[in-house]
Amino acid sequence: MMSVPDPSATPALASDAALSPDRGGRPRVAVVGASGYAGGEALRLLASHPGLEVATVTAHSSAGKRLSEVAPHIDLGRDPVLEETTAEVLHGHDVVVLALPHGQSGELAAQLRAEDPNVLVVDLGADHRLESAEDWSEYYGSAHSGTWSYGMPELPLADGTRQRDQLAGAREIAVPGCNATAVTFAAVPLLRAGLIESGALSAVLPVGYTGAGRTPKQHLLFGEASGSAAPYGIGGSHRHIPEVLQNLRRATGQYGARLTFTPVLVPMSRGILAVLTAPLTGSASSADLLDALRADYADEPFVSVLEEGSAPTTGQVTGSNVVRIGAAADRRSGQATVIAAIDNLVKGTAGAAIQSLNLALGLPETTGLTRTALVP
Repeated sequence: MMSVPDPSATPALASDAALSPDRGGRPRVAVVGASGYAGGEALRLLASHPGLEVATVTAHSSAGKRLSEVAPHIDLGRDPVLEETTAEVLHGHDVVVLALPHGQSGELAAQLRAEDPNVLVVDLGADHRLESAEDWSEYYGSAHSGTWSYGMPELPLADGTRQRDQLAGAREIAVPGCNATAVTFAAVPLLRAGLIESGALSAVLPVGYTGAGRTPKQHLLFGEASGSAAPYGIGGSHRHIPEVLQNLRRATGQYGARLTFTPVLVPMSRGILAVLTAPLTGSASSADLLDALRADYADEPFVSVLEEGSAPTTGQVTGSNVVRIGAAADRRSGQATVIAAIDNLVKGTAGAAIQSLNLALGLPETTGLTRTALVP
């Protein structure tokens, strides 16, 4: 297990090239969409990051309000006014974190990159995750904005490298989807080891309500949410499906995987418990499944593979940047069950963003992040 550095220590950048030439000190960060769940969580983590300075926060409908009005739990040491989201406001920062609705990051990101090729833009939305313009058009119904470096450092690739190798020095980072993160972590090692069939993957994911975003929706009304579970994105329509399949292709070098994917909103504020089932390819045992998971994740600071007979819960990861994974082989049905738990707002979104931008800036990967969950 890799050691996690003291978060109170201020790390040095690997090179002054990580900063714009006319600036010194810590990189200056702007957070766009700071009043939303994803942007707010990124801002919460950045507020205590020893190697970065939050200089600007912006919003849309909340522009003009003080940060304390929309996010009183975040302490930046001052109470800034949320500014309008424009390229002019964002110009001059070293890092810009975009937490915008899907389809709204592409144009703004292009403007920022055109004005300053050195700026690091981290997109928490889906606009730059997919490699296939056809997949984007089918699932999102708009023009594809291009493909950026994928912000999942732990993803093993078919060529023997890992995704973190592509994040070092990157200036465009696409943060993975939260549901896609949980399913990818569960599936990839077993497919790479040839222990499960790729043509009949099935995932059901109980998801906390923050996973559906902050914009009011009918199914988020308290009367309907309290004491109820609500599936969404059923019948192969969920937008994270092509992202998961893309990850499986990149990790195994093989095409043809098929995935049934059903998220279910449940009455908890945050968390994802991805339950993946797939046919075993042979007589693999639970120990074999866990050994394959450990083989791929042994040196990963934010991945915990559990002992045989144990299963993770969402409460064990709340507030942390950790994914906890358990697995079991059902000899009677010939199926493998893999369960991955993450905090959808941390490891599923903002934590992955911080982890990836640390790599891009030459900072220790674990800076500003924790393995410790909040007390239930």
